[in-house]
Amino acid sequence: MKRSEFLYLSGMGAGALMLPNLDAFARHIDPLEALDGMDVKIKKSLADVALNAARSKGASYADVRIGRYLNQFVSTRENRVQGVANTESFGVGIRVIANGCWGFASTNLVTKEDIARTAERAVAVAKANAKIQGSPVQLAPQKGLGEVSWKSPIERNAFEVPVKEKVDLLLQTNGIAMAGGANFINSAIYAVNEQKYFASTDGSYIDQDIHRIYPQFNVTKIDRSTGKFDTIKSSSTPMGMSWDYLEPRAESKVSGIVTRYKDHYDILADVKEVTAKVDEKMKAKSVEPGKYDLVLDPSHLWLTIHESVGHPTELDRVLGYEANYAGTSFLTLDRMKSKKFNFGNKNVNIVADKLQKNSLAAVGYDDEGVPCKQWDLIKDGILVNFQATRDQAHMIGLDESQGCSYAQSWADVQFQRMPNVSLQPGKERMSVDDMIKNVEKGVYIIGDGSFSIDQQRYNFQFGGQMFYEIKEGKIVGMLRDVSYQSNTQEFWNACGGVCDERDYRLGGAFNDGKGQPSQSNAVSHGSSTARFNGVNVINTARKI
Repeated sequence: MKRSEFLYLSGMGAGALMLPNLDAFARHIDPLEALDGMDVKIKKSLADVALNAARSKGASYADVRIGRYLNQFVSTRENRVQGVANTESFGVGIRVIANGCWGFASTNLVTKEDIARTAERAVAVAKANAKIQGSPVQLAPQKGLGEVSWKSPIERNAFEVPVKEKVDLLLQTNGIAMAGGANFINSAIYAVNEQKYFASTDGSYIDQDIHRIYPQFNVTKIDRSTGKFDTIKSSSTPMGMSWDYLEPRAESKVSGIVTRYKDHYDILADVKEVTAKVDEKMKAKSVEPGKYDLVLDPSHLWLTIHESVGHPTELDRVLGYEANYAGTSFLTLDRMKSKKFNFGNKNVNIVADKLQKNSLAAVGYDDEGVPCKQWDLIKDGILVNFQATRDQAHMIGLDESQGCSYAQSWADVQFQRMPNVSLQPGKERMSVDDMIKNVEKGVYIIGDGSFSIDQQRYNFQFGGQMFYEIKEGKIVGMLRDVSYQSNTQEFWNACGGVCDERDYRLGGAFNDGKGQPSQSNAVSHGSSTARFNGVNVINTARKI
């Protein structure tokens, strides 16, 4: 394809710019530039400049991250394009230990001279910080890995797909919704590519190419006679994949009262089904408050896992380091070290990892050069571990890091961020139908909605997208105005069972915020459908 043809197909003139969480150092680029890259030999030579400069100024440890962060955002509404943005952020972040203290500096001037000056500045920052540091940094050992690499196992790079193809798909999606009676429909595709090179004085040189994608839409219908309206969003989830996620496959469809998807998503089939479901939701009866057994689909449960398990097991929250912004945790070091704290019942087995294929947090190595792994957080209902980085490992008696270090860009210092946190499937064969047929009075919840949780991640309330009433083992119709309330221990001790691995799916968040200055990371949470007995359900439409 000729360059002029590519530019025509990429729809450069389409709409105003619209991109969430735009990096302050990002520049808008020609889509064709996204396909360029830097030779790994050049990256290594630049990294060595940083490491040598840091050591020459007295650093006992140094690491350098050379990062190129690509974002593409295409958004539409009804029959028009709202925005197309292609951005690139490129620079170098250097972290050091000098006089027992951390120092960090970064630059978007990627030359040997500027990198050396930035390394020297990082050492100067560390030495200044050391004057008020109480105790020296203790790094868990990490063997140098030499020259290694890792790539997201994608089949088709979204940045190679012309923007016109994306726009056409989104407008076709919108057309199906409007033909089905939608009053409003907005849709978007957000693609990310992180090209990260890490090197450290431990002897690691790590080149990684990481992809993520999130297609989504929201369908709204209005009852003109009453003025009431309802909205349902797409059944998609952000994934650690690329354009291949948008290539439908029959084996990835999960059939049921609503079709859901695993690792290949059919946006056209989904919007047709969702548009019809909005009518059903508008006519649904309002829920009667009371105690219900909840059957929670993975498209809903991922958010409850994220908020009530993922965040409270972050070690920096446990230690109070995040109290000013993100909050603390009801979990404590004593509770974890006792290996007796009853987080949930024996049905609850929750693991952390950065390994699951197609998950958002999947990488080969974290931003400290630690190979990624899997470990237990909750084992048979008992709290057994937290999430830690190299300088935190000793605080919980670990000999090595769990690989939880991440920075949102080269310009930000890496710190402890959540890995994938997932509820393990049940060991006994059980389908969703098997689970529902044993529920006398319940609500089946599909999709995530609004939520609220306290600063210690203990008391919470969660809504959803679609709600179905269960009576005597059968789904009898859709409900509306549903939200459930509980606390973390009570909820996870009410787990009445988890479907088997055939139902296992990922949900996740593209933008999980934490830290000051705030940083964002992407993380997945897997589960099969799970049952929770005797949970308090409220009616969100009732007024006091």
